[in-house]
Amino acid sequence: MISIQLPDGSKRQYPAPLTVADVAASIGAGLAKAALAGRVDGKLVDTSHVVDRDAKLAIVTDKDADGLDLIRHSTAHLLAYAVKALFPDAQVTIGPVIENGFYYDFSYKRPFTPEDLQAIEAKMAELAKKDEPVERRVVPRDDAVAYFKSLGEHYKAEIIASIPAGEDVALYREGAFEDLCRGPHVPSTGKLKHFKLMKVAGAYWRGDHRNEMLQRIYGTAWATKDDLQQYLTMLEEAEKRDHRKLGRELDLFHLDEHSPGTVFWHPKGWTVWQEVEQYMRRVYRDNGYQEVKGPQILDQGLWEKTGHWDKYRDNMFTTESEKRDYALKPMNCPGHILIFKQGIKSYRDLPLRYGEFGNCHRNEPTGGLHGIMRVRAFTQDDGHIFCTEDMILPECVAYTALLRKVYDDFGFKDILYKVATRPDKRIGSEESWDKAEQALMESLRRSGCEFVISPGEGAFYGPKIEYTLKDALGRQWQCGTMQVDFSMPERLGAEYVAESGERRAPVMLHRAIVGSLERFIGILIEQHAGALPVWLAPVQVVVASITDSQAPYAGEVAKTLQKQGVRALVDLRNEKITYKIREHSLQKVPYILVVGDKEKANGTVAVRARGNQDLGAMPLDAFVQKIGEAIRTKA
Repeated sequence: MISIQLPDGSKRQYPAPLTVADVAASIGAGLAKAALAGRVDGKLVDTSHVVDRDAKLAIVTDKDADGLDLIRHSTAHLLAYAVKALFPDAQVTIGPVIENGFYYDFSYKRPFTPEDLQAIEAKMAELAKKDEPVERRVVPRDDAVAYFKSLGEHYKAEIIASIPAGEDVALYREGAFEDLCRGPHVPSTGKLKHFKLMKVAGAYWRGDHRNEMLQRIYGTAWATKDDLQQYLTMLEEAEKRDHRKLGRELDLFHLDEHSPGTVFWHPKGWTVWQEVEQYMRRVYRDNGYQEVKGPQILDQGLWEKTGHWDKYRDNMFTTESEKRDYALKPMNCPGHILIFKQGIKSYRDLPLRYGEFGNCHRNEPTGGLHGIMRVRAFTQDDGHIFCTEDMILPECVAYTALLRKVYDDFGFKDILYKVATRPDKRIGSEESWDKAEQALMESLRRSGCEFVISPGEGAFYGPKIEYTLKDALGRQWQCGTMQVDFSMPERLGAEYVAESGERRAPVMLHRAIVGSLERFIGILIEQHAGALPVWLAPVQVVVASITDSQAPYAGEVAKTLQKQGVRALVDLRNEKITYKIREHSLQKVPYILVVGDKEKANGTVAVRARGNQDLGAMPLDAFVQKIGEAIRTKA
């Protein structure tokens, strides 16, 4: 007898070996129909997998995260099947799952067109409707190489040839198409119903620019029609909110090929930048941080000590002077340690908190750059806390409370919390890891935060908390971190005098709230669709005159507002007032004050708020009070 334990703890007995599909059928016809795969003793397998011993089994359906990944993975293969059916000369390469979908890379004699994409998607739907079974077979590596060479699939043969000799490889067939894959896959193509092809892009074979440029077809796939539609609607909204588009339209910044991966901030955009930076500077000041500033360039020897020269050099911009090698800093941490090392530090000095708006450079690949969200030059609100192990818990509690306040001020209410724990390869004692991990988790509990654990995803030098915010479209952005580091201070010789008189290396807490200011401002622009809150808006008020005769009064109004610290402009152009209102509305200015003869005579302003709200006429003092309150409360 074979005993199968199900997720609810119940056990079922079977007289002989049977497939995952058979087990699902024995439980119920509905489950048999819904089954996409199984998880046997923790391992994901096809429904055709034979269970021949006692085991724990979970049936995977499209309601499970694993099930959705399977759908996307199998849809990538369906895409390749359709391409080969329509374009037999095309060669297939790889087709992995990515966030919200999949892609597949092809080699073909001409570029795929939008019309080709439509035809491929229609062919995929046709093949799915056939509900062809997806069958697995295992063959020796060398046989698989010969097989794919015989099909003219040289890329696939090259992939298989890189697998160690003597190993078997798995192939999956659906209809006339067979592909290399570890699996698992859905049992038949009929399970793939809700998908859409998105775009074609270029991609170098094996990611190497010296190799052939392939064509990468991106697609998305979902468990239900509603999920697919919801995602497509979100993408439409995201396109309207694209920070690159809004950056141009609102004259905030631009990107230039003369300096790829860096940002040219225009006056309006730099105003937003300054507001974010000055806000964070006040956060530093009010929470016991001392602001510091380190140099941009540090020599090779320092980066060797930190391990970056060996492990991160390809991502660093390097230079040489007087036969000495240097690198532009990719992070601020070593500089802060060098500052800490100046002078003798006592346990009485701890915790010591340094903060820096540190300019960093990382040599990101061109293909990975994305507006101001992913750049080569960025500024971090970077903070480092030097403390003892006993201080980790209270520092983390205080930091989480601070981070939540900051995010709330910027309009983000929904935060996800994740604790990444010790990886297999790590340094430091088990006792230190225990203490650090427990401190991080307990700090979140005391802060009233629910969290998930990511086993083994911590850095080699310590565990960390990742703080992820959700934007107005439900997208997740990992911004804040709190990272425990037992290693770098010791590597660079940082010490303090303990109460016992002995010298010890401090624990270093790496923390950032907004992370990259460039990226965070990009998130803000998309969160608010360019209509930034009053306190952040680069122009908060425009005073628009109806005719030339109100020009002096309009200027006085603007000057009064400016004296109150309001970013106000005056529009005296000889244009119709409706034109002026429309133009400034498109620029998403929070308030437009219209002044005509009536307003001039009464010392009032006619107030129009963003969103086509007519607030009517009010005394200037009343408006000053109104906008002052909006700025103060960060409305």
